[in-house]
Amino acid sequence: MGRILTPLTRRAFFALPALAAAQDVTFKTDVSLVRLLVTVKNAGGELIGGLEQTDFSITANGAPQSVAVFERRTAQPLSVVLALDLSGSTASNLKYQTDSLTRFSRALFADGNPDDAAAVITFNWEVVRRANFTRKLSTIESSLRHLKAEAGTSLYDGILLSADELKRRDGRRVLVLITDGGDTTSSTDFHKALEAAHKADAVIYSILIVPITNDSGRNVGGENALTQFSNGTGGRVFLPTVGPALDAAFATILRDLRTQYLVGYYPKAVPLSKNRFHTVKLSLRDPALTAQTRTGYYGAAL
Repeated sequence: MGRILTPLTRRAFFALPALAAAQDVTFKTDVSLVRLLVTVKNAGGELIGGLEQTDFSITANGAPQSVAVFERRTAQPLSVVLALDLSGSTASNLKYQTDSLTRFSRALFADGNPDDAAAVITFNWEVVRRANFTRKLSTIESSLRHLKAEAGTSLYDGILLSADELKRRDGRRVLVLITDGGDTTSSTDFHKALEAAHKADAVIYSILIVPITNDSGRNVGGENALTQFSNGTGGRVFLPTVGPALDAAFATILRDLRTQYLVGYYPKAVPLSKNRFHTVKLSLRDPALTAQTRTGYYGAAL
């Protein structure tokens, strides 16, 4: 078993600098690059990979921004945390999930950047790192063997600590969550977990295993929370049952990752408010296309 990760063992998040005479500050110019990983689709849901920089426009808190970095089908290395729910309710489907994770890892390492890597974290009442970032499929496979599902679900702790692992990595950062319900035992909360994901520039893909097809008995609150995590960071939510539908969800994630644009800008004259979260809106010149990306980032406030 790997090291147990707890809020006490993670690195403290950096503190935002205090603004002198904050009441007089209305705009912020920041030298830090804001990176947006963008997936573009047409009305039929097909991935669009041939756009130019001039096809994209960005505003931050309503202020137009200039695109400074643009990569089509970016080949920047991927760091992917595979975070698996080991709460007691997952026991009956656990083997299906670990088998699908193994197939996903095999496909991830088969193509793409030779520096792509994956790590494995599990969460129930505790969060455990099962495998450090690696390209060795045998290490991933070994970490997924002999797992036991029991106790509660520390989903928010799992996200918080996965984000802490990701923020030390170069390139693109992705968190794939595999779970069957909402949080029950975390020491942190939804908002802190979401802020940590944003600060790590992590895109969250949530795979919500739904063995119950009718509304009765489903954890709607947990589903809504996962939707907010994924939509807010530029990812997606999948609600498959186990088997082929689960493999299809992983295949879709991989297609998204292989067709992403990297669009970056240096914030300039961004209006400030009391909210540290700066809302980003990315628009496309062609209104028939839709863009999937993060909704903002954390910065200075009044």
